[in-house]
Amino acid sequence: MCGRYASYLPPELIARVFGTVSPTPNFQPDWNLAPTRDALVVRPGEGGRHLDVLKWGLIPYFTKELKAAHKPINARSETVATSGMFKAAFSARRCLVPADAYYEWRADPDGKTPFAMARVDGDPIAFGGIWEQWTSPEGERLRTFATITTHANRQLTAIHDRMPVIIERADWPVWLGEAEGDVQALLKPADEDVLRAWPVDRKVGNVRNTGPALLEPRSAPTMLV
Repeated sequence: MCGRYASYLPPELIARVFGTVSPTPNFQPDWNLAPTRDALVVRPGEGGRHLDVLKWGLIPYFTKELKAAHKPINARSETVATSGMFKAAFSARRCLVPADAYYEWRADPDGKTPFAMARVDGDPIAFGGIWEQWTSPEGERLRTFATITTHANRQLTAIHDRMPVIIERADWPVWLGEAEGDVQALLKPADEDVLRAWPVDRKVGNVRNTGPALLEPRSAPTMLV
């Protein structure tokens, strides 16, 4: 699963990369973005793509009691189109979640070793996501999202058996419903040459830690084969 990522590029740059037309939101950089926090999300909207701030942890529109609601941060690619919790959003409310890097933990004999993953070409990663809008009886609106995961590619399986679904730039129009295409075919692991991975400090495990130093490479224990 992907439960932590870095989002530090200025919203103005993200807007240019993703071609959004909405007013640019105010968003502070976060090198350790965790569930329940606000995050930048690209959605279809009036006049074109919108860059908005949504909360990470999906709350389906049919939720009755907010405090007791399960708020998943990930949806599995294998079941996102059929699950009662996700299928409506997958059908009509797909989004892209920009990330500069994401973190995953490898189980080692002396504990879990965190790794950072980023695109080889230096572009932002675009996670495939789904979003929802929940409205309280009093009319309060809450917009939330979840990212979609799939099984890891060969390169990353030594770190973890899951990885985020990554939507390539050429497929953004299909994913966002702007063009015809096979959305299901996009629910796959990234090609082997898309990402690079490197070990980082275990400080990233504490959600209170942030800053560029979290992405600095460090030595990792030798993998047991």
